[in-house]
Amino acid sequence: MARMRVIASPQKKQSAVAKIKPTQDEIALRAYHIYLERGCTPGNPLDDWVRAERELVENHVKPRRKPAPKSAAA
Repeated sequence: MARMRVIASPQKKQSAVAKIKPTQDEIALRAYHIYLERGCTPGNPLDDWVRAERELVENHVKPRRKPAPKSAAA
């Protein structure tokens, strides 16, 4: 019996950008900031949402968290 050689099919490599997916809360907060930057004037909420999502993905923005409270050293 002849040996068969298995050839793996080429797989697409996902960039780091494709792996980062902001949460809905992060997108909503950025979209709200875009609205505020616009001076709270009417606009298209969908455009704000899409722009916010794109910015977060492109910039790898992680939400800022409050620093952990420092323990009091006696």
